[in-house]
Amino acid sequence: MKLKKATKKAAKVAASSDSDSEYSSDEELREAFAKGLIKPGLNTVTEEISKKFKNSVNLMKQKLDAIKLNLPWLERLDMVNAPAPLAPELALQMQEQEVRRAKQLKGNKKLPQYTPSEDPVLNDFRRETMFHRQAQGAVLDGIIRLKKLGVPTIRPDDYFAEMAKSDTHMQKVRQNLMKKQTIAQRSEKIRSLRQQRKVSKQMQVEATLKKHAEKRKLMEEVKKYRKGVRKDLDFLEDKKKPQRKGLDQKAAAKRKMKDSKYGFGGKKRGNKKNTKSSSADVSEYKRPSKPGKDLKKKGGKPNPRLGKNRRIQMKAKKRRQ
Repeated sequence: MKLKKATKKAAKVAASSDSDSEYSSDEELREAFAKGLIKPGLNTVTEEISKKFKNSVNLMKQKLDAIKLNLPWLERLDMVNAPAPLAPELALQMQEQEVRRAKQLKGNKKLPQYTPSEDPVLNDFRRETMFHRQAQGAVLDGIIRLKKLGVPTIRPDDYFAEMAKSDTHMQKVRQNLMKKQTIAQRSEKIRSLRQQRKVSKQMQVEATLKKHAEKRKLMEEVKKYRKGVRKDLDFLEDKKKPQRKGLDQKAAAKRKMKDSKYGFGGKKRGNKKNTKSSSADVSEYKRPSKPGKDLKKKGGKPNPRLGKNRRIQMKAKKRRQ
């Protein structure tokens, strides 16, 4: 029991000492703040270091001469030139992009509105165009300087260089490219066939609609003629279809034959009956000659008719065969 009481007293003394120290430190901070020794915020004691920059031009030139390589221009190939003139195609393309971008910004109010000179999208394209023009100008000036130095710029006809890829690899690449080209041609052919089918279907629909419209118009004109509104039949003459000459001749010959056979109308029944004059007319009658008479004149003999039994045997023989 005594030990427990002693430990409790020691703990109380330690807690009171800690609270006193915190209180004393807070009091010291308040006093320093009141005197203006400290200010609100992060307070760190630092020493002010002043940097002095020296622009020693002579030393810099001396260092440049030490690291500079005095090589001829043919080894360096450095160029300082102006960019090449802007091609008309690129200028037109840039103008089209500006118009398209302006429409896009105008149609969407959520996007920030830029001027063409400040638009980052257009600036990227201008930057790439400037790189291209700069490289093009360097090539144009560099070729002139190389020609003055007598350096050839075009590969000779008998130049031979070993390929970096093997023939087997290049054959595989060629086969792959041919396969892609075949697939592209096939898809293009299918697309063209579909387009032709659509066009032919549309033309068929238009022809059907035109035919129905003409038929409707013709029926209206016929109704007007029946009602007595129209007195002429000109609308029927316009609708006659042109026929080919060969078909006209063939149809005319067929019509002539039918007219000669069946007549032009009227009574059809009893046309082939004999009359008194037709029955008395025997001009076309020819007496039939006796059998075997013509053969005798020619010196031959008529074939005698076989007997009944012989004819039966011949029929049986034919059935067996």
